[in-house]
Amino acid sequence: MIPNKPPTWNVAPCFIVNDVVITANFYRDKLGFHYERFWGEPPCFCMVKHSGIVIMLSQLENPGSVRPNRLADRNGEAWNAYVWVDNADMLCSEFKAKGVKIARDLRDQPYGNRDFDVEDCNGYRLCFGHDTRR
Repeated sequence: MIPNKPPTWNVAPCFIVNDVVITANFYRDKLGFHYERFWGEPPCFCMVKHSGIVIMLSQLENPGSVRPNRLADRNGEAWNAYVWVDNADMLCSEFKAKGVKIARDLRDQPYGNRDFDVEDCNGYRLCFGHDTRR
């Protein structure tokens, strides 16, 4: 550890998915992530990566285990992850061109961010946004 350097933390949420291969390919083809490999035979785990973030995808033996946060939210709007990006406007346009389901369009938020929500092929909701105060 370098003296006087604050520790670096990262997080990798784990999403339980119905089909890890279909989901990993969705993240690759639609959202621009990449992955290096699958684990298990048949495949049951994968880590998708993009610009320093990692989302772990795990397929359980019993189908129907998927439970996105929005299903527990009375308004159906809860995210599973908030992803900080450089330019939400440009990214939203890119996702729309790829046919990604935009669950909530771009909006300036009272908390100082401009963001939008997408829904993946399992119903997980990711919010992508940038700080408008910089």
